[in-house]
Amino acid sequence: MNTLSVDTLNQNWLFKYKLYHIPFWCVYHYFWFTIAVANPVVAAKSMFFSAYTVKMFGYVVFEAFAVYFNLYYLMPKYMKKGSLARYVIYLSVILLGTSSLINCGYYLGSFFAGCTVQKMYGVDNFASFYNNSLPSTLASTTLAMSIKLTKNWLQTQHRQQLLENEKLETELKFLKYQFNPHFLFNSINSIFFLIHKNPDMASASLAKFSELLRYQLYECNDQQIPLGKEISYLENFIELERLRQNNNVHVTFEADDHFTDNLGIAPFILMTFVENAFKHVSKETDSPNWIGIKLSVKDNLLDLHIANSTSPEASTETLNYGGIGLNNVKRRLDLIYPEQHQLKITPGDNRFEVHLQLTLAPLQQPATILQMA
Repeated sequence: MNTLSVDTLNQNWLFKYKLYHIPFWCVYHYFWFTIAVANPVVAAKSMFFSAYTVKMFGYVVFEAFAVYFNLYYLMPKYMKKGSLARYVIYLSVILLGTSSLINCGYYLGSFFAGCTVQKMYGVDNFASFYNNSLPSTLASTTLAMSIKLTKNWLQTQHRQQLLENEKLETELKFLKYQFNPHFLFNSINSIFFLIHKNPDMASASLAKFSELLRYQLYECNDQQIPLGKEISYLENFIELERLRQNNNVHVTFEADDHFTDNLGIAPFILMTFVENAFKHVSKETDSPNWIGIKLSVKDNLLDLHIANSTSPEASTETLNYGGIGLNNVKRRLDLIYPEQHQLKITPGDNRFEVHLQLTLAPLQQPATILQMA
C-alpha cells in the first residue's frame, strides 16, 4: 500500500511539473541530429559524450524555453486576444534571441574542447551559425504550436460534444419533470377557476401559460438565446407559480426594468434555480413561506440571487434539485461558461440560498439562408 502511494505521488509530481517533456526534447533533437549525421550511434556519442554536448544542451534548453514562453505567455496574451501584429513581432524577437543564445553554445563548446571554433565547426563567424540555430528554433516552435492547437481543437470538440449531450439531457428532463401532468393540470385548473372569478386575470394567465409552452417547445432550441427572452420566460413562470400557490407563499421578484437582447445566455441555466425554489419552498401553516428573487445585469455581468424558506427535513432533498440535479447544473455551467461564472449555494435549516454570477457574451446572430447560400 505504501509503495503504491509513493508511486502515485511520484507520477503526479512528474506530470504536475511536466518533467516528462525533458526526454521528449532530448529525443526530438537526437532524431534530427541522427538524420544530419546519418548514423544513430555517432549522433548519440556526439550529443551525450563529446564536446558537442554543450552545443546540444543549448539547443535543448533554449529552444524549450522559447517554446513554452510562446505557448503559455505570448499566445494567450496576444494571439488569442486579437493582437496578431504584436504577437508576430514578439515571437520574432524570441526566435532571434533564442538562436543567438544557441550560437553562444558553439563558442562555449569549443572552449571546453580546448580548440578554436574554426577548427571545431569549420566556420568562425557568429552569424553563420544562424543557418542552423534559427531554422531549428523555428521548427521546434512550429511543432509545439501545432501540437498545442491540435490539443485545444480536440478539447473543444470534446467539450462541444459533452455540451450537446448535456443540452439534450436537460431538455428531456425539463419536459419530464417540470412540465409534468401535475404542473399542467394545476395551472389549467387555476386558470379555469379564474375564468368565473376574474376573467381578465384568467385571460392574462392563459396568455402567459401559452408563452411558457411556446418557449419550451420552439424558442429554446439554440445554444444561446437573447437574455430578454429568458427573463420573460422566468417572469411568466413566476406568475403562474404565484397563481398555483394560492397565496400560501409570498413571492418577491426584483429585476432591472430592461434587459438588452444584445447579450446571449444558454437556455434553462437560470430556470433551474427558480424552479427549485418553488419546488422546495416550505409549506408551513404557522410560519411564513417565502421566496425572494433578485436579478440584475451590469455591463455583461449577470447577478442572480434566490432565497426561499425551507423545512429542516427538506434541506437534503433541496440539494438534489429535483429532477435536474445539482451536478447537472454545475456541469452545464462548467461546459458553457468555463471560468466565467461563480456559483455559491448555502443550505440551512430554515432557508436555502443560491447566488450566481455569470459573465455573458454578445449574442451571435445565426447566418440567414441567403447569407449561407
